[in-house]
Amino acid sequence: LASDPGFSRRFRAHHRRNPPLIGCLVYDFCQVRFQPTLERPNRVPQSRFPFPIAAGGRFRILGCRHGLVLIFHDSQKQLLVWDPVTRDQHSLDIPPGFNKKTLMNAAVRRAIGDFHHFQVVLVGNSDMQCTQAVASVYSSSTRVWDKLISTPLPSENSGAPTMVYPGMPAVMVGDSFYWLLCGNSQGILEFDLDKQSLALIPMPMGNTADMRDGNIWVMLAEGGGLGFVFLRGFLVQLWKRRTSCKGVASWLLGRTVELDKLLSLNLEKQIECPRILGFAEVNNVVLLWTLTGIFTVQFELLHFKKVLESKHWYSYYPFEGVYTADGGIGGGPYGAKALHNM
Repeated sequence: LASDPGFSRRFRAHHRRNPPLIGCLVYDFCQVRFQPTLERPNRVPQSRFPFPIAAGGRFRILGCRHGLVLIFHDSQKQLLVWDPVTRDQHSLDIPPGFNKKTLMNAAVRRAIGDFHHFQVVLVGNSDMQCTQAVASVYSSSTRVWDKLISTPLPSENSGAPTMVYPGMPAVMVGDSFYWLLCGNSQGILEFDLDKQSLALIPMPMGNTADMRDGNIWVMLAEGGGLGFVFLRGFLVQLWKRRTSCKGVASWLLGRTVELDKLLSLNLEKQIECPRILGFAEVNNVVLLWTLTGIFTVQFELLHFKKVLESKHWYSYYPFEGVYTADGGIGGGPYGAKALHNM
């Protein structure tokens, strides 16, 4: 039974809702490597997930979700959906209607009710009018892109156009994806998968400089719904988007956390302030860089854990999964092995 290749697929689908953070893809601007975060015996070997694009290639990692990694291959102007465990790869051409001279971003997810298929949502500027955001959804079951969905972007007489910020992968909250916007105006771009609609949401605070410095991130709010974390120095502000009984949406400042006290950091040795590296959606933890290492922080419960040693501020992409790829199940060298503690 355990050697049946279908067993690992059913196991993944069964435990999909509660996968642990098994590691991060780390891009050090020269190459991408997998950095495990679990303790033994569930620790995935660092060499287990070789990156599918050779060092020196022009690409951007757009995010990880449901055991899939989404990559934008800049030199080929294609999206690559990669399953590190099965080694499956799917290349997608950019559909018509997108301005390829401006920044684009995208998100991937497994199709609901069908673990074998996935969806990709691509967002960017219109090739007809740069002051318009467009989005399209690709389904691996139909192998086609849906029609374009658009919404106006803030426009000004001067300055760079408003574009999707490339430094933050999409965050999925409920049935919607969220990206940060930069350029002429700052804000949050929402794509509702159920309604198939695009909308703009103002940020509660912060600007493009804060994005570059790793001070802001979209996340799941306490109690559910859209949240926003703002980091200034060692002080964290947690914001939540709420809607009144009259249907008016606004931001509410919730908890404020002093990181130096929570993480027991020695401020005298902290030459640089912490930075936000990413957000692991299923575990609802923020990845924080400090000079003493990289921490995962669950702000709702005020739980934290030091997961990595690193004095360098690289690009980290949290990878959540329900098994290790260590040749145990599946009948071959790339078979999936169930986590010992599941």
